[in-house]
Amino acid sequence: MDTVASLSPLRHGHPSSSSPASCNTSRPSPWLLKLKQRSLISSSNSLPARPRAWPPRASASASSAATPPPPQQQQKEKDLVFVAGATGRVGSRAVRELIKLGFRVRAAVRNAERASSLVQSVQQLKLDGNAAAAISPSEKLEIVECDLEKQPQDGIVEAIGNASLVVCSIGASEKEILDVTGPYRIDYMATTKLVQAATAAQVEHFVLVTSLGTNRIGFPAFLLNLFWGVLLWKRRAEEALIASGIPYTIIRPGGMERPTDTFKETHNLVVAMEDTYVGGLVSNLQVAELIGCMANNRRAAYCKVVEVIAETTAPLLPMEQLLAAIPSKREPPAEDETEKVKSIANG
Repeated sequence: MDTVASLSPLRHGHPSSSSPASCNTSRPSPWLLKLKQRSLISSSNSLPARPRAWPPRASASASSAATPPPPQQQQKEKDLVFVAGATGRVGSRAVRELIKLGFRVRAAVRNAERASSLVQSVQQLKLDGNAAAAISPSEKLEIVECDLEKQPQDGIVEAIGNASLVVCSIGASEKEILDVTGPYRIDYMATTKLVQAATAAQVEHFVLVTSLGTNRIGFPAFLLNLFWGVLLWKRRAEEALIASGIPYTIIRPGGMERPTDTFKETHNLVVAMEDTYVGGLVSNLQVAELIGCMANNRRAAYCKVVEVIAETTAPLLPMEQLLAAIPSKREPPAEDETEKVKSIANG
């Protein structure tokens, strides 16, 4: 049975006391979005605590078989970006960077009431140039309730809507160290569901944030893999995205736990080919800024796997130049098709 969830706006940064499913508002805030949410029994999809066999590796044929026929072609909006994991450390910063660049963002969250800090941070943004004169920052943000673990695929497709670009920065919480199935369920299964939905929605580009060491485990990356094989499951998600046929960029950042947002003042970004590093540090903000650069330069980011760290000895170079130096795994389309994004996003 279909139910319609009406999300109440957050006033003065505090969540409404009413539940999202029961509160109706006559004047929703600019970022409010109503979505149909279908009931789903998810217990049949749960993973046993100790699976005996891994799922088969992704292939192009398997991906197409698992994905339902695409819906009727809809015109994608070049300036609209869907961000999964929008309240996370990378995701929230990516939302703000995209809005500062002139993009509109659909921020996918499990619970809209927990997005109050994200909404507040966007409201405080100071936009420059044409974007500031045309629209306020909060009007460029839509909060979308979308639980990738529980939502059926058609619900995820509906949440993506006409977005031309999907950014995925989800991951199992390292705080839930006793959750044996977390990396499998979130880093692999939930990410793969989003890839399949993005394929059905016919998005034009998919940016996936994973980690150093997904395909070359060494010290200290192997220590992270002790968290229930998280690097192995992230690699499976990478394989699913590559096999999907969607134009993609995979970002493998170094450790982001310790560096603060001021890290870039002393450490310059390094963008390298895949399987170059097994260790290194980079800040969440630097990764978010790189995501914004990719959204604005999709040709330079087309079908690439990049590893990202920051070093004091690295030269300070434009991100576009760093991206352009990495070879693409597929021939990019004509330049005029991807470079249109810049003029649209910049007003």
